[in-house]
Amino acid sequence: MGTEKEMSFLDHLEELRWHLVRSTICIMVVAIILFIYQKTVYDDFLLAHLNPDFITYRWFCDAFKKLGMESDFCNITFNAKLQSLSPTNQLMNAMWSSFILGLIISFPYIIWEMMKFITPGLTENEQKKSKGFIFVATLLLILGLLFSYYIIVPMSVYFFYNYQITETIVNNFQFDSYITLITNTLLGVSVVFELPLVVYFLTKFGLITPEFLKKYRKHALVLVLVVSAIITPPDVTSQVIVAIPILVLYEVSIVVSRFLVKKQKEA
Repeated sequence: MGTEKEMSFLDHLEELRWHLVRSTICIMVVAIILFIYQKTVYDDFLLAHLNPDFITYRWFCDAFKKLGMESDFCNITFNAKLQSLSPTNQLMNAMWSSFILGLIISFPYIIWEMMKFITPGLTENEQKKSKGFIFVATLLLILGLLFSYYIIVPMSVYFFYNYQITETIVNNFQFDSYITLITNTLLGVSVVFELPLVVYFLTKFGLITPEFLKKYRKHALVLVLVVSAIITPPDVTSQVIVAIPILVLYEVSIVVSRFLVKKQKEA
């Protein structure tokens, strides 16, 4: 009997291994495709924020004009040339960026593979809900990507390019640091936007409660404002624009946690 349980456990490990292998293959295939078309990926996606006519800059310029306010977004200038200081710098950065973007694009498939592994241990009702979980996870990922690419990244690029302690110091950035800023922001914000699902599972396993989330709401507000101040230009408008969606996600997480606890009590 012990041998059967041991074999059953090993079978589960083997099954998990193949789910991870297929997920890794998906990431690598997407990464290779992105690496092949690296010039297009860099010119039209990763370096697009260095174009003064980028859509976000025009949005903010028009918005401030309608409010009757002057804005530097209407007169943006960038030194679009980035430095590469090592012979292998561009190659290694292209490979790493392709991998990170491949991971982000492959996320829905990875979630699908993980749900295939988990589903056999769920109840029939939970199995039906698993498709909804994949849809919600993908939707939150897309929202996170759009928000980071069109709001946070342009603000960050604008701020760091224009921040200068003294005119004696000239901003002349290394391209790998710049690309890392873009890819890390895209990946990090996408993960943050999965907060409601993370809270769902933490609540399901009894690790947090709606009361806990409400108790530390003020702490979360301070943390969000600090993060917003770090990643945006130093003006209140920009910080509020970034902070609002994150706070909304936090409130949604409280609702999700409360709903789940209520269902558990009814069951």
